Amino acid sequence: MSEPIVRFVGIGKTYDGVTRVVEHLDLDIERGEFLTLLGPSGSGKTTTLMMLAGFETPTEGEILLEGKPLSKLPPYRRSIGMVFQNYALFPHMTVAQNIGFPLSVRGIGAAEIDKRVERALDMVQLPSLGARKPAQLSGGQQQRIAVARALVFEPKLVLMDEPLGALDKQLREQMQLEVRRLHQRLGVTMIYVTHDQHEALTMSDRIAVFHRGRVQQLDRPERIYEQPSNAFVARFIGENNRLLGRLEGVDGNRCTIRLAGDALVEGSLAAPLPAGAQVMVSLRPERVQIGGAAPTIGANGHCRLAGRLREVIYLGDHVRARVALPGNDDFTVKRPIDDAHRLPAIGQPVELAWAPEHCRAFAREDADIPT
Repeated sequence: MSEPIVRFVGIGKTYDGVTRVVEHLDLDIERGEFLTLLGPSGSGKTTTLMMLAGFETPTEGEILLEGKPLSKLPPYRRSIGMVFQNYALFPHMTVAQNIGFPLSVRGIGAAEIDKRVERALDMVQLPSLGARKPAQLSGGQQQRIAVARALVFEPKLVLMDEPLGALDKQLREQMQLEVRRLHQRLGVTMIYVTHDQHEALTMSDRIAVFHRGRVQQLDRPERIYEQPSNAFVARFIGENNRLLGRLEGVDGNRCTIRLAGDALVEGSLAAPLPAGAQVMVSLRPERVQIGGAAPTIGANGHCRLAGRLREVIYLGDHVRARVALPGNDDFTVKRPIDDAHRLPAIGQPVELAWAPEHCRAFAREDADIPT
């Protein structure tokens, strides 16, 4: 593997000398990847991006770009493109002038600017809009122009700070795919900040999940979702059901858990724990099967729990069933719409089943991290 294009080495950041916004961050970013910094407000993800861009200064540590320290370089000399949440387009300039601005401040000649602007407009599939002002564009078009401006001077990497946050749901989902396709076509390194878990899962090669100034997990989207490293990641990424219990037995990372109501289930441990430890069990709603009280679902080796159906909500392509269990009155199951007719009437007993590999156990103190 080639040397990372960006390295955060022992980075810390505090504004008041007391509260650590970012705490001892060591993070390598590979050339050409799409890395998303994901986390709730105040988790440190945007501060991390701004330190890389040069708009914030680390309190300690060093950031390296292609092996060279950035601490003494101003933002305009870092060869980094930036796309802001509000796009930051100049309202008095035309689209072409906005895109060409990074080139003009670098002393590029007018003829070369025109050529590169035309190429950038083609790249974002807006070739005929160069003469318009930003106010004459839709939100999606403005977003694409902001991306074109960030890419026009051929930066080593592009940073994006929640650039789709102002768009409506349908346009935001469309633009997620467009930005992803653009990244794949150009091969430029992109670092993307968002608090939207769906956005992160859709767009990223890897995701760094931030909480309280630290990276809780850095991994591929499917591993972040299917194998969260702690209870915060499990709760923040996607939906999950939580059940409390005690470890009855441990065999490597496999375990047996005694739940409320004395039910015994199997699962996997996110981190080593001794038998007898208090745990929180995480189950994704879509991994749970549901049927009538008579055993009609699942296969040998599946874990089973008995409950009572409280509610069924129709959501078009799937249904969401709410089930009351011992220790959890609001357990959720998501099933395809074709399974809806198999559900019993509201208030009737139901049986839940799932494969042990979809049941993940975390230490109880870990489960108390707030979102």
